[in-house]
Amino acid sequence: GHGVVPSTECSVEEVLDMGYVMARDTVTATVQIKNTSSLTLLFSVQLESLSPTRDRDRQKIPSFLTSSLQRTEIVGTQNYNGFSVFSVSPTEGKIEAGMSQDFVVTFSPDHESLYYSDRLKVLLFGKQTAHEIQLKGAARDHPMFVEGGVPLDVPVESLAVTSPVAPREALERGPQEAVRSLLLLLEFVEGSAEPARAEITVGAIQSPQLTAKKAVEFSLDSGPELQRAGFELAGPKGALERGQLKRIGVSWVPPADLQTSDPPLVSALLTVKGDITESYRVLLMARVVSAA
Repeated sequence: GHGVVPSTECSVEEVLDMGYVMARDTVTATVQIKNTSSLTLLFSVQLESLSPTRDRDRQKIPSFLTSSLQRTEIVGTQNYNGFSVFSVSPTEGKIEAGMSQDFVVTFSPDHESLYYSDRLKVLLFGKQTAHEIQLKGAARDHPMFVEGGVPLDVPVESLAVTSPVAPREALERGPQEAVRSLLLLLEFVEGSAEPARAEITVGAIQSPQLTAKKAVEFSLDSGPELQRAGFELAGPKGALERGQLKRIGVSWVPPADLQTSDPPLVSALLTVKGDITESYRVLLMARVVSAA
């Protein structure tokens, strides 16, 4: 007889990021698995959120009580409507030798959250794990998003459905309060000729829900305090069409009169205008680190 080992190749390495979508939109992505062995492979697909042992696995310390470095939760925010955020098709079948199978992953968030996640596991013959793929996605109620810096919020949310603080008409009449703070940490290597760098990404979401072609506009207010503290901005203002991304670069060189015992912490206001106006408080923290 001949002993053969099942082997496969997957088009996605470890993470499938579905990106930012509008809440209540549905987007799809395709993962392809190729059978590189000489035998027919029977496969089945599992999602961690549908695991029969998930309730037992959740009897642990809540993730918001642990540090960000210790958080290992795989399944993130879930839909309010009870349906799965992520789904995959087909869930079982066979792949002939040398052939490939396409899997369609669907992302259908029903409310705004930045922390949708799940894990897709492909099993061969019902027991051998061939591939594990982390699924990620984010949903927004408005057609723009901002990301970057050190996370300051908790990647879990209450199950309570909260109503907006102010009516939509009031939000459209004037700017909101700062909805989120972003912390950019810039570390300058002592003796380096290169400045410390960080960046913020501003994006406009492409969606069939949006009929108007109105651009998203953004501006990062750069006051004199930033220059005095040694910060410089690249591309602090701009406009985006649907589906576009733009980056605001921040660089820092320590000023001559810097007191190393008192590293600079300066805040700037980022304003993003789409169907509403949102404000983000950007905290710029800088410090000098040794080359070692």
